Amino acid sequence: MALSITEVCTGCWACIGVCPNQAIHADEPIFAIDPEKCTECVAEFAEAQCAAICPIECAIVDELGAPLNPPGSLTGIPSENWRVEIVRL
Repeated sequence: MALSITEVCTGCWACIGVCPNQAIHADEPIFAIDPEKCTECVAEFAEAQCAAICPIECAIVDELGAPLNPPGSLTGIPSENWRVEIVRL
């Protein structure tokens, strides 16, 4: 059981200080989670602290590749409108 950080990570450092297991490290250009140390915060917190503080959608995924902050969860833009919004910009 371990989470992963994807290539959409911006390297903002928000997750580093909140990980209770020091499982996250800078692995330029994005960060990485050590699967040997990651417990997904199951015993410590109700939700994974890295995902709770992460400002980027789809940056942290579970072992199946499902994002903990899926598209639209942080921006409020429904995922079915996500591409439309980007095209308009």
